[in-house]
Amino acid sequence: MRTPICDVLGIEFPIFAFSHCRDVVAAVSRAGGFGVLGALAFSPEQLELELKWVDENIDGKPYGVDVVMPASYVGKEQGDLQKIDLEKMIPQEIKKFLEELLEEYSVPPLPDDQERREGLLGWSESGGRALVDVAMKHPIKLIANALGPPPEDVIKRAHDEGLQVAALVGRVDQALKQKAQGVDIIIASGYEAGGHTGEITTMVLTPEVVDAVAPTPVLAAGGIGTGRQMAAAMALGAAGVWTGSIWLTTAESDYEAAMLEKLLAASSSDTVRSRSLSGKPARLLKTALTDAWERPGAPDPLSMPLQFLATSEASQRIGRAARSQDSRARELVGTPVGQIVGKMSHVRPAREVIYEMVEEYLETMDRLTRLLERSEEA
Repeated sequence: MRTPICDVLGIEFPIFAFSHCRDVVAAVSRAGGFGVLGALAFSPEQLELELKWVDENIDGKPYGVDVVMPASYVGKEQGDLQKIDLEKMIPQEIKKFLEELLEEYSVPPLPDDQERREGLLGWSESGGRALVDVAMKHPIKLIANALGPPPEDVIKRAHDEGLQVAALVGRVDQALKQKAQGVDIIIASGYEAGGHTGEITTMVLTPEVVDAVAPTPVLAAGGIGTGRQMAAAMALGAAGVWTGSIWLTTAESDYEAAMLEKLLAASSSDTVRSRSLSGKPARLLKTALTDAWERPGAPDPLSMPLQFLATSEASQRIGRAARSQDSRARELVGTPVGQIVGKMSHVRPAREVIYEMVEEYLETMDRLTRLLERSEEA
């Protein structure tokens, strides 16, 4: 199972685990994999606290941080989005649609004393850079970026600090741009993946990207959560696997009961690619909320980052209301998740997930070796 990328990063298994939960990140790295903390949901101040906790609870094992510095989004040419009044760019039609939907599902307004969640977060280059500044104050080994090549100066800075830089792609042309920009590790994210993903399946995308960027190492992503799937990815030329959804139902995950119940009950058919989260296509759990955006007469989702900004308070209201067992808000609760959700049927520790993947991978490779030996004997 050991590949060269293990030696580069000082890990036992080439299993990368993306998670917004610090407990998952630490548990995976302690178990021999490589935890990657998704920083998008944090302010710089919050990220500092999260990483300080990880440093103190990861037993000196390596880990990384994932940020979002999109290649294109509304307002990019104007620089720092914090200085632009994006609220004025949200059409009244969208606000009316959301308010009527929340009223339909009996979701009350937030109390006056409720702290409002930051709506923009890191959905911009300036936001991503602020998170990178925080991350590089900690003993991380990798910076990953989604939705486009990281800026050249960020890559140079990471290399000067001895860090590896990874980036997600959904097409070969994107992979070639990432390699030309100086990215060290390409993550080929297939159609099955949760969150932002393209239209090419993992089985097709992985070998295409491997061939296109060789000898740059490629991690396969999308629909991977078992040892057999990992063996398939490695057979396609991947140097390891990038996983995300499978960690949402681990014992260390911080998801609340309403969300966890939905994930455990979902089948592989219960996801949908939708622009309703961020304005760019992302695979989400299919819910009454994703259905509502597809209704006849529903408004088109806005471009990034306006869509996330427009829906931020509605998401906070839904999450708060869904804590009540009998609330209809539970029908609206959702999350980015991949088609592997059909395998996520029970809660187990992250360490157990790692070891089961490793054991099944080895069993699969052993079975294939025996088949090869039989064919040679024949």
